[in-house]
Amino acid sequence: MTEEDLAAAGTLPEHAVRTALLELLAEHGTITSTEAAARLGLSSGLCSFHLRRLGLHGLIEEAPPVDGRARPWRLPRPEAPRDAPGASDAGDAGDGFGTLARGLEDESYRRWLARRGEAPADWQHDEAFSAVVYLTPEELTAVGEAVRRVLARYRDRETDPAARPADARPVAAVTRLFPLLDELPGELPGELPGEPRHRP
Repeated sequence: MTEEDLAAAGTLPEHAVRTALLELLAEHGTITSTEAAARLGLSSGLCSFHLRRLGLHGLIEEAPPVDGRARPWRLPRPEAPRDAPGASDAGDAGDGFGTLARGLEDESYRRWLARRGEAPADWQHDEAFSAVVYLTPEELTAVGEAVRRVLARYRDRETDPAARPADARPVAAVTRLFPLLDELPGELPGELPGEPRHRP
């Protein structure tokens, strides 16, 4: 079986498999293709293929083997002075994973917008919406927990294919709750800190 066959044989689209693998790495630190397959209900060959693809693009890296045979992977570890304020493997890995996950989410949504017409007629729509609401820090946390509780109702379907209705498909559920900050004096509209300025 070729790598292309392996990619097509999974129960999730390629980007969903890779996102799931990144989530496992963020949660467990290191993981092998065999461990990933057991947790995701996929074949070890498919997981190995996507782990190698993530590694090829520098999104993950090989970790030192434990038993001399298994090939574990981990998120890249930025080189940071050990005495730097706030420096820690867990914190660095978490921040790196957040950036990677957001990039995959954006890529997946752009692909959806470009190829929506290829989906079955019943699936040619989405539920994208946004709102600005005034919350306290405690309320922001409560809203996030409420969204997680709703999504948790369907979590078992991720690892148990038998729990999925016949017409179920993987759907990206992306929620970002964050305070809106005022623009700094002299900051251009839409400008982000650290980005080069492009003035007219």
